[in-house]
Amino acid sequence: MDKKNIEGGLDKAKGKIKETVGAATGDRDLEAEGKVDNLKGKVKDVAGNVREGIKEKLDDLDRPKDDDRNP
Repeated sequence: MDKKNIEGGLDKAKGKIKETVGAATGDRDLEAEGKVDNLKGKVKDVAGNVREGIKEKLDDLDRPKDDDRNP
């Protein structure tokens, strides 16, 4: 799990809490802020997944292929 995935999860949780509290109390600003935090969390989560995918592909390129060793 990438650091961005963790940050994204925290932002999504924080956003959901703000959104719920805002809706329950009628505070539309807090509700909107929660929606923004939730969206930021989703974006960070996707960025973390992309970074993980790139790291995996680079690691695959660094690994020697078995076909090259067997003549």
